[in-house]
Amino acid sequence: MQKITGKVLEVTALSDRITAFGIGAVDGAALPDFEAGAHVQFDLPEGGTRSYSLISFDAQNRAPALYRIAVQREDGGAGGSRFMHGLLVGDTLSFSAPKNDFPVDISQPAVLLAGGIGITPMISMASALSAADQQVSMIFAGRSEHDMAYTRDLQALLGAQMRLHFDDRDGALDLDAVIASLDAAQLYVCGPRGMIDGVRAKAEAAGIAPGRVHFELFEAVAAEAGDTAFDVQINDGRVFTIPAGKTIIDVLEENDVDVMYDCQRGDCGICQCDVLEGVPDHRDVVLSEAERASGEVMQICVSRAKSARLILDI
Repeated sequence: MQKITGKVLEVTALSDRITAFGIGAVDGAALPDFEAGAHVQFDLPEGGTRSYSLISFDAQNRAPALYRIAVQREDGGAGGSRFMHGLLVGDTLSFSAPKNDFPVDISQPAVLLAGGIGITPMISMASALSAADQQVSMIFAGRSEHDMAYTRDLQALLGAQMRLHFDDRDGALDLDAVIASLDAAQLYVCGPRGMIDGVRAKAEAAGIAPGRVHFELFEAVAAEAGDTAFDVQINDGRVFTIPAGKTIIDVLEENDVDVMYDCQRGDCGICQCDVLEGVPDHRDVVLSEAERASGEVMQICVSRAKSARLILDI
């Protein structure tokens, strides 16, 4: 994977927990182009990466001088957001070229639904759709107005097609109304798991074709109480034990088994593999209810096992 050495050029506090960063190439060169919905992976000093969506109110995004991201500090998280919040202007860091697992189709009308910091990829999507003179509306929901970023910029961009929802003022968001508002539009959703699971269930119940509903999960899947170890057997006969607190991908990589993956949140579908035997414990937001019930495929970045062993086509 191509790596870019970058330098922090801008640091702007947007709220108590959200900070925006402008990051350019350390040599001042133009950065690679990107499309709306793209993200980059930042390398963490203790190992591993964190992905953050690229923010742009410019629909072109050609040879940009810097990438803009916004990071919400998660004090109970694994440490990636705390590292990012510790960055100062002039600090250097390494990151990947942009990837896009959440593209927007600007040839079709769209409804954008964002929850909290899940607004970040939606900004570039709204900009791209507006520049294409495409019909677009947005619902941006958060716990309170104080917790939400870019609201004024988005209202300036979308006008009457921008709706803000504050849980502390408006109560629970009416997902049935969101689904009913679609007409022929595509629906793009980015936010916490509860929002995505709710939208998936409502859309499926309303008979909305799965291909019209697009998701990106903006949080890592947390371990669950009662998680226990299980075994995974792969095609060459090797068997690996997956302990609580590690994913299938973690253990396979530790043992030099090459697997394809990206998001590690269960929303991009790249790591999907066939289940030959055993019962998966699905924790993704990619598979339909029918696919989950079949037990024939799973996302190995987040899902675990209900049986003592899985035999996977890897």
